[in-house]
Amino acid sequence: MHIAQKIKPFLWYDDQAEEAVAHYVSVFDDSRVVEVMHYDEAGPGEMGTVMTVEFELAGQRFVALNGGPQFTFTEAVSFSVDCADQEEVDRLWERLSEGGEEGPCGWLKDKFGLSWQITPRRLIELLGDPDRAAAKRVMQAMMGMGKIDIQELENAYRG
Repeated sequence: MHIAQKIKPFLWYDDQAEEAVAHYVSVFDDSRVVEVMHYDEAGPGEMGTVMTVEFELAGQRFVALNGGPQFTFTEAVSFSVDCADQEEVDRLWERLSEGGEEGPCGWLKDKFGLSWQITPRRLIELLGDPDRAAAKRVMQAMMGMGKIDIQELENAYRG
């Protein structure tokens, strides 16, 4: 039995909810489509078309809505993904930026316009290091990156 998640991110798409969910579920382990709901005669969408798709990514529940073109994503909201190592950073960066737009400091927009932060755990550890001079060098190195390169962060840390 699944205990309801109290807060679920709700993502508004024009008409690509199913396509977006299929893509995200293919990218992340422990992910699945939970439920698909369709518009009925009450509308406002065309009867029989997909209204919402509830899904899980790495155990986190989301809902995608085919709501029409009125609203689009901005960088004001993004999803930060905790990555164990460079291999995971590389894989997620490649899959999520495909057809989208690479940004600075580990940020990217996917082909649906949703912003992601592909963040290696090691970056957070280095930025939080008590050696503030080393942490500052790491921050400066990160500011010059698109996709985060852990080895380059380590090099900056060591000075």
